[in-house]
Amino acid sequence: MSESAPTSPSLDPFDSSAPAAPNTPVDTAAAGAARPRGPWGRDLRFMLVVLAAIVALFLAFALLVAFAPNGAAISALAIIAAPIATMVAAYYGISLALKQVADARDAAEAAESRARAAETSARESDAWAAQMESGLRVAVAKLRDAGRDTSDVERAAGTPDEFF
Repeated sequence: MSESAPTSPSLDPFDSSAPAAPNTPVDTAAAGAARPRGPWGRDLRFMLVVLAAIVALFLAFALLVAFAPNGAAISALAIIAAPIATMVAAYYGISLALKQVADARDAAEAAESRARAAETSARESDAWAAQMESGLRVAVAKLRDAGRDTSDVERAAGTPDEFF
């Protein structure tokens, strides 16, 4: 005889013997790409971009001082410095936006997890209430069959008069 599945009907309201289907499909590529980078991942890249910009500006200023410290050279340095500063600011803005998107995604995943837990809890509560109601109906039926008064049980259950 195989041991694959019981042939008798199960009283388990959640049918634990059935294979569980995942709630959401798992994308292995996304799961691999979502590995934590640590506290220095994005910050270190931003610091490297700022450092490279500072080095480029320093070299431009050194060349300015070394070869032609006049008004035209200063204007040329401003022309060089403005795009570098703009690129650094744009990189910071993009990095900040990506961080906010990642934080929002993490918050959405946490909220979805809490919602799934609340749904599971509600299903468990409904199953428990159904079991208690069934037990109460059986108890009242047995008391009535025995010729006993069931008013105390009905009052303790807090049910309407026509419930049983």
